[in-house]
Amino acid sequence: MRTVTVVGASLSGLYAARELRAQGFDGRLVIIGDEPHRPYDRPPLSKDFLTGRSGEDRLALTDAEETAELDAEWFLGARARARGLDPRSRTVLLDNGRTVSTDGVVIATGASARRLPADGLAGVHTLRTLDDARALRAELTRGPLQVVVIGGGFIGAETASSCAALGHTVTVVEAAPLPLVPQLGAEMAAVCAALHRRGGVELVTGTSVAGLRGTIGVTGVELADGRTLPADVVIVGIGATPNTAWLADSTLTLQDGVLCDDGCVTALPQVVAVGDVARVGGSRAEHWTSATEQPRVAVANLLAGRSAETARSLPYFWSDQYGARIQFAGRRKDGDTVRITEGELADGAPVEDGFLALYERDGRTTAVLSVDRPRAFMRARRELVRRTNQTRPAVV
Repeated sequence: MRTVTVVGASLSGLYAARELRAQGFDGRLVIIGDEPHRPYDRPPLSKDFLTGRSGEDRLALTDAEETAELDAEWFLGARARARGLDPRSRTVLLDNGRTVSTDGVVIATGASARRLPADGLAGVHTLRTLDDARALRAELTRGPLQVVVIGGGFIGAETASSCAALGHTVTVVEAAPLPLVPQLGAEMAAVCAALHRRGGVELVTGTSVAGLRGTIGVTGVELADGRTLPADVVIVGIGATPNTAWLADSTLTLQDGVLCDDGCVTALPQVVAVGDVARVGGSRAEHWTSATEQPRVAVANLLAGRSAETARSLPYFWSDQYGARIQFAGRRKDGDTVRITEGELADGAPVEDGFLALYERDGRTTAVLSVDRPRAFMRARRELVRRTNQTRPAVV
């Protein structure tokens, strides 16, 4: 291959570019990004950046030295247009009219925040990009505000925590009976609900949002149960949609992301996918760890021209909420039992020094969760990885 194009200039795209050079690709490297910014770290957007404890200079993932070493052509502020991947002519078409001829493609276009139908009102925000975070941070500098966060997932919880730390009155609305049940199960999701209460945030669960009130700016959130929550600011954190519209008519299988095998290889020759947009081995993971681990395998398979390696690593994610560090690793399923092996709970919430919990099924540990027990968590995670590798069938 003489030219490889990475479509997506965020975390997974940058890691793919690094891997291409590290694994010996010395041809033309093109990196396309729809944002005007160089790659930056997203996790701090809902935490230290939003609260003003860190600035944009702390978000950058590259510096001038690495940029020179990558020796890439950067097309920033350029979005791959609808039907932008032409497998016959081996080109990527951009919405600015430019056409990039390429031999190999790494799809790393990520995902976009889901929006409510009426979120065009002033004061309604999502938090996915640096520009989103800039706008929300500026708005939160206005006096004490009534903030309603729609969605109790990780982004919603972290943003609610930051808003509370800034002195605002915060309410989180979650349609499910508890936040984070799919990720943690009901028993441990109740612990996260207790963190909201401990942080002085009201948690409204078991009801959905019927609509937003306001003419020019938002004034309230209407709930399906008939209540209306007053709001100066609304933050919508109801998940993300993989950015695959530009791949229509490319013959790729698009099913909640780009369908790949266990090695991030798609149905098109010399096309791989990584990060939030990739559905690898039947699942799509929107976590920092997946975005940094998948590119090594994807690039190796791209350069080899076949699926020589797999990228089915053990899922891992973390979240910072209300001064607590939550860490989780493994594959939890409904029916797993939970056993606290270190620390304890008091009134359903972690005590000051946190706890460590193991998820178990048929006598085996399937996942591990900790709150403020990083060392114990890392030990348990390493052991879980070791046991998982022992039971995983060999790749032929």
